[in-house]
Amino acid sequence: RSLLTSLSPSQAFTELQAKVIDTQQKVKLADIQIEQLTKTKKHAHLTDTEIMMLVDETRMYEGVGRMFILQSKGVIHNQLLEKQRIAEEKIKELE
Repeated sequence: RSLLTSLSPSQAFTELQAKVIDTQQKVKLADIQIEQLTKTKKHAHLTDTEIMMLVDETRMYEGVGRMFILQSKGVIHNQLLEKQRIAEEKIKELE
């Protein structure tokens, strides 16, 4: 016998209500995370689009903590593609 059938109707209803609220909160949290990841993905895509229009010799810097490190255009491009890929994977996991 399941737990719900051994409870009185009011106890079962209260328990189901708690589960519904918990599930709704989890769905809401997942939606917020998906929205944030979508913004991150879009930002990385737009940044990459702008960077690809620059000449290859353009000096580019990557922010690391409180400093900046000189990087090639290819390295920055690959990092942005990776950022987009990771965001897309996380979105698929949450859906």
